[in-house]
Amino acid sequence: MDPVRIGLYAMPAFLVLMAVEFLSYRFDKDDDSARARSGVSWRDTGTNLSIYALGIVLRPLEKFMAVPMVAVAAAVTPLHLSASHWWVWVLAIVLADLAYYVQHRMSHRVRMFWAAHNVHHSSQYFNLSTALRLSWLIPGSFLSTVGFVGLALVGIPAWLVFLSQSIVLLYQFPIHTERIDRLPRAIEFVFNTPSHHRVHHGANNPYLDKNYAGIFILWDRMFGTFVAEDEPVRYGLTKNIDTHNPIKVNYHEFVAMIGDVWGARTWRGRLGYLFGPPGWRENTQTATTIETEAQELSVQGVAR
Repeated sequence: MDPVRIGLYAMPAFLVLMAVEFLSYRFDKDDDSARARSGVSWRDTGTNLSIYALGIVLRPLEKFMAVPMVAVAAAVTPLHLSASHWWVWVLAIVLADLAYYVQHRMSHRVRMFWAAHNVHHSSQYFNLSTALRLSWLIPGSFLSTVGFVGLALVGIPAWLVFLSQSIVLLYQFPIHTERIDRLPRAIEFVFNTPSHHRVHHGANNPYLDKNYAGIFILWDRMFGTFVAEDEPVRYGLTKNIDTHNPIKVNYHEFVAMIGDVWGARTWRGRLGYLFGPPGWRENTQTATTIETEAQELSVQGVAR
């Protein structure tokens, strides 16, 4: 079950929550809070909903990729766990969340996958509608499918594999908000929260490429990618796009990547533009410049 289909089933609840969030901005102004908020933009929200709606039509190939591969993995594995045991459900969700962490981290650090995932990060706002800003491109779906196959191979029933991934994705909808401050320390230590996910959507250092977790922020603590929310978050990309056109939002980075590959002078360059980190350049000694761009954003923020 892909994230677009999940959202379709849950859309009534999503719309109610988005309306409540909008009203909270209307009746609780920014000057009532010590933390600055990006707020809600009607144009940006319209872009998010348009991308989501078109994605329902344009992402059918994901099913044809994931379902057969998981079915084959479940058939050939010698391991078979019964969903009648509660601990199998817990194991399935924990492993699905770990697979999501790995997939999500690769989506930020490999440009071919970032060409799809950057769509979700391209909004300069952070609200519940941002959770619906999901790419139409397939590379990220391929990563998800690899994770699904891994769960099936360890004996998780195929239907529970997809259900667990759905739970991981649904959990993340309500944490796309500025309206909830930090939660009690024990919750913040174990779970991904709105505060942690605001950090993940930051384009300024020290927030860039941090807090990849789906449900359990423990993965970031374990693997060295955790940062707590401290200074103001600057949402969006290190180089923002000036458009609300859903087609351009979805394909601008893909077009730029193809242009870089086409213009590369060596095979090292071509492969680097596909599999290197975002910001990698063939004609520089540094592996990536995106961290430098994020640092510049931080310095500019201090200057302001």
